[in-house]
Amino acid sequence: MEPLTDDDPREIGGFTLVCRIGSGGMGQVYLGESAAGHQAAVKVIKPSVLDEDTRARFMSEVESLRTVYGPFVAAFVGADAAAERPWLAVEYVPGPDLRTLVAAQGPLPLAEAASLGALLAEGLGTVHDAGLLHRDLKPQNILLSRYGPKVIDFGLAVLAERRTTLTATGFVVGSVLCMPPEQARGEQQLDRSADVYALGAVLLFAATGHYPYDGPTWQAVALKIEDRATHPDLTGTPPELVPLITDMLASDPAARPSLPEVTERLVGVIRALGLTALQAKRRLTDLTPEISVPQLPAPAPVHGTARPAYTPAVIDQAAVEDDEHPGPPAAPGTADLTTGEATEEGLIADEPSAPQGHPRRPGRAVAVRPAAPLRIAERLRAAYAREARF
Repeated sequence: MEPLTDDDPREIGGFTLVCRIGSGGMGQVYLGESAAGHQAAVKVIKPSVLDEDTRARFMSEVESLRTVYGPFVAAFVGADAAAERPWLAVEYVPGPDLRTLVAAQGPLPLAEAASLGALLAEGLGTVHDAGLLHRDLKPQNILLSRYGPKVIDFGLAVLAERRTTLTATGFVVGSVLCMPPEQARGEQQLDRSADVYALGAVLLFAATGHYPYDGPTWQAVALKIEDRATHPDLTGTPPELVPLITDMLASDPAARPSLPEVTERLVGVIRALGLTALQAKRRLTDLTPEISVPQLPAPAPVHGTARPAYTPAVIDQAAVEDDEHPGPPAAPGTADLTTGEATEEGLIADEPSAPQGHPRRPGRAVAVRPAAPLRIAERLRAAYAREARF
């Protein structure tokens, strides 16, 4: 995470921006807070990748995203493709992406990798059930949280289909490395098998730290992907995953397994290790480091609106009891502190006079009024003062 720069907006779509949390070929991603304090990941899309046709398609796509729900899909929050600075907001997931985690900790162990693949297959299933495809699944678009992986950015995949964006620095390589052959050839009519291929590439990366194909440029990678004679690099893949990943990376889309089959075969790998699917998931989430989530600073209190500290009144229980059982009249020259009224020679009152017509009720406790022993001491002090020579 990085602080905002002078060029960054401070507010987008009702979200106050807190900091930068990522960037890519489509634009800049910020952590935003709504007026009520809800945090979301707000991606501000570059206007340069949106022409009139793509804006219309994007608006249609984000409307469809409202119907996508699931525990492994970052929830859609809002979007405005017609804005001067188009934006898309999704659930903020406080965790690293898969590429960052593997770079820091190395490839995942077998059980954890199998769990990741099975959970992602279920997550992609919710996307497909909504009538959508991801089309840009890659390690950067998989966030790992304490509750499991989350798939993000499938709402922006419609923009990624434009061939002109393939030359955007930092965007092509990340996308092409997990791209199926039919998409690398520029075919627009993709089906669910395209996401199955991308998931196979992601699973390979999680288990080995490398992709099926590599090269110095995105064009070189794309040529290898399209060439049926060039087989994917499965070096370092656990033997238990080789058959499934090979099938998922098949050049023929019809030869790839369905997502439910992917889940079933990966759960089979987990059970062969003597674990349940839930135990493997817990191992996976245990690898996720804790992340401190930044937030907006607390506002300074407005001068003059602070509430004064509460100071309880001191109630003398002995005085209350004495009110209920009044003693003899006070001696001349002293004050009757039970009623607060003056005698002939002086006045010692600790309570403001009651308004006319509202006499004080007998037995009412008075704040900080001395009890009977203190009144006796006061009378003795007064008598001594009258007889003293100084």
